[in-house]
Amino acid sequence: MSDKIEVGSVFKGKVTGIQPYGAFVSLDENTQGLVHISEVTHGYVKDINEFLKVGDEVNVKVLSIDENAGKIGLSIRATEEAPAQPEAAKAKKPRPKRQTAAVVETENVQGFNTLKDKLQEWIDQSNRDDLIKK
Repeated sequence: MSDKIEVGSVFKGKVTGIQPYGAFVSLDENTQGLVHISEVTHGYVKDINEFLKVGDEVNVKVLSIDENAGKIGLSIRATEEAPAQPEAAKAKKPRPKRQTAAVVETENVQGFNTLKDKLQEWIDQSNRDDLIKK
């Protein structure tokens, strides 16, 4: 890999291939990286082909470099300013709290008992001859 490529660097590259998961971008004659579909633009991308095609020149920012695997992670959206959100989207309405009723019966409570409550009962059961398998 080229020594001049560092994480955070911005390059002008050329799209050399497109897959459903992202686009391969050539940074120079010997080096190319992958722009994952989630890094193509701000917002949701259903079909990468709606945004890029082979031969497009794009600005990319280096997100990661894996020397051992020879992979470079790139982003197009990191080179673009995020679109302004409308005020309505910024101020989310608080969700109403749901009312729940709790009913607790204190007499004859079945169900979960603490280990301490059940321990003696289990000891007694383990000593019973009619429950011991032979």
